[in-house]
Amino acid sequence: MNRNQKIQQIAVTAAQMREIEGRIFAAGMPVAALMEKVAGLISHRIKSLFPISSFSGKVGVLVGPGHNGGDALVVARELHFSGYQVKIYRVFPKLKELTAQHDLYAQSLGICYVNELADLEDCELIIDGLFGFGLEREIKDDLAAKINQLNQWCKTVVSIDLPSGLHTDSGEVLGTAIKANYTLCLGLWKLGLLQDLALEYVGKAELIDFEIPLTDITAILGEMPLIQRVTKEFVQQHLPLPRPAVTHKYKQGHLLLICGSRKYSGGAILTGLGARGSGVGMLSIAVPESLKPLLVSHLPEALIIGCEETENGAIASLPDAVDLGGYDAIACGPGITTEATNILEGILANNKPVILDADGLNILAQLGTISTLKNRQEITVLTPHAGEFKRLFPDIENVQQSRVEAVKKAAELTQAIVLLKGARTAIANATSKVWIVPESTPALARGGSGDVLTGLIGGLLAQGVAANINSLVERVVIAAWWHAQAGILAAKERTELGVDAFTLTQFLSSVLLHHFSSSL
Repeated sequence: MNRNQKIQQIAVTAAQMREIEGRIFAAGMPVAALMEKVAGLISHRIKSLFPISSFSGKVGVLVGPGHNGGDALVVARELHFSGYQVKIYRVFPKLKELTAQHDLYAQSLGICYVNELADLEDCELIIDGLFGFGLEREIKDDLAAKINQLNQWCKTVVSIDLPSGLHTDSGEVLGTAIKANYTLCLGLWKLGLLQDLALEYVGKAELIDFEIPLTDITAILGEMPLIQRVTKEFVQQHLPLPRPAVTHKYKQGHLLLICGSRKYSGGAILTGLGARGSGVGMLSIAVPESLKPLLVSHLPEALIIGCEETENGAIASLPDAVDLGGYDAIACGPGITTEATNILEGILANNKPVILDADGLNILAQLGTISTLKNRQEITVLTPHAGEFKRLFPDIENVQQSRVEAVKKAAELTQAIVLLKGARTAIANATSKVWIVPESTPALARGGSGDVLTGLIGGLLAQGVAANINSLVERVVIAAWWHAQAGILAAKERTELGVDAFTLTQFLSSVLLHHFSSSL
């Protein structure tokens, strides 16, 4: 993995970024030189995104008091030199020393300064250089009103490092925040940009790599950072491809799915189709006896196990012939209803990796999440959305505001792998390491999408167990990325409204062809 690929995987907090920059400056890098370098890269990217020939060339630049404002002033200067019609709006009268020097130079060049935000309304492009990383205080009063006014203009906005007003770590809006179309994140990805709360404000985010030495990064974060963005290169490294030239179905994993009921038969089908898409060697699906013909018609390659039913059509018990120890992994939950409590208890008593979703999680919450899981010897994977997470972990507060901390704490308490679904899905294991899937699509906000993910995770885990892979958390991570990418590809072809869960399963193989065709 080359340097750029490593950099793309790293996400940092404001405190960590300060420490890393502190090492750079302590080693002798002048702050002014770094500002020139960074702003030069920003200017180059802006000119690439918005060539002067493509619009009027009118650019408004918002300048804050700190080094983010200094970056914005250098960008303004470089765009001015390139022929753009630049207007600068300095929001605060007092500036940091270096920023003040760039301000004086910009004035000497005759760049236009304006006294009111309204004077930028004729600009087609706005550069946001108000605040960089580390903002803690809430934006109020006149400045808040100006930001709200800007947001109502619906101009194209490029934010430097983060949209002004976002908390660097949580992505929380501090009073109000600028809604950017593009965010050019500087040096390393800021954690807040990967949080659900920030997505309405970030727009399209890109990393401006100004070549921080890896030695400075590892000195602060260690060789294996505890928070990591999931990239295509990470997925390719852990994807079970290519397969050995000589193999057979049992070497490619045997997964047991326990899912479905008379009321929720579709959950069994969608989970099975997700597992099929994983490439698992053998697939067995336990469903109520009455659903057996339906499952056979949709998944003829699977071994369908008919089970005794309750009066309401839920699984009452597994057949005596089913040996839970004979499978590489077991996934349980979609569509089983909360009647299937004894089924879940039997699964958790087994010494195989278990994936729990939907009603499997609801039953676990009723049993007592932590007390039930703490004695399991094999891994358990929990895949809750925010509502299920609150039922599983009622003592963990502010889940949406602190998703990374919440998922870390849940994994530590249960010694499980916890996947918290969302626009930016977060996965944590018991060692407090967190992976964040940096892309997704609202097209996945459809019933059944989670069932597909459960099957996909189960299939990848079963293959990992069959291959004697020591660490299985990476299989959960790549399943989450794969699932999101399938949604993205499907939305591009079918629109966001056209991606039902069944359609989603048809795009699972397309992800591999789209991203990894050269290695298949």
